[in-house]
Amino acid sequence: MRYGSAVFESCLYFNTTALARLLEQEWAQAFAHHGLTPPQAFMLRLVLERPGLLQRELADELTISRPTATRALHGLQAKGLIERRASRSDGREWAIHPRPKAVAMKGDLNASSAAVTARLKKLLGAATFQDAVGHLRGIRSALE
Repeated sequence: MRYGSAVFESCLYFNTTALARLLEQEWAQAFAHHGLTPPQAFMLRLVLERPGLLQRELADELTISRPTATRALHGLQAKGLIERRASRSDGREWAIHPRPKAVAMKGDLNASSAAVTARLKKLLGAATFQDAVGHLRGIRSALE
């Protein structure tokens, strides 16, 4: 299988975006039966792990813009999975809390994600998988 022109074989942008598209497909399949997109599912998993997280903290943690976080939160709220409450520390900010429907999904959401991770580790080998994640985190940190 060919992965693009030799022009792009050393291009970080081309290779990471091509990889991102493939990974998006993997996680889209994993979360489809929940009716969630991968960004929504990862956001919900974070809300489930850290109830009461402020909307800006959520955006920062996921390295997305606040407007992007707001749109995703609207979708999760429309599905009855989260609720926004005024922050106790600053009434202008919203704290995000999971609703009972989301809490009931937590184990299955985590299992769906773990299944994709296990599949990728099997395909790549556990050491290669861990090395790749570590390298990508390092690159991301260097560029921030």
